[in-house]
Amino acid sequence: MSLRVEQLISLGILFIVIGFIIVFFGVFMGAKQGASGAKVAVGGFIGPIPFGFGNDKNMVWFVAMLSLVLFLAWLFFSSRIWK
Repeated sequence: MSLRVEQLISLGILFIVIGFIIVFFGVFMGAKQGASGAKVAVGGFIGPIPFGFGNDKNMVWFVAMLSLVLFLAWLFFSSRIWK
């Protein structure tokens, strides 16, 4: 039995929706239990400049440095040498 491309796409979308539902319920179940000691940090790029923000200074630095390393790796692998 072979799955067609349309069936695989539908199955992938179904998995994504189920994942969102699980995260949604997980957030509300955690909110009912009160505040936790979770530390959160998020990072990314604006152009070539890495950024990070969060509620723990050490995690923000880690995420910013990780973003910088990933950006440099992207520059290295996307250079014309590899093409």
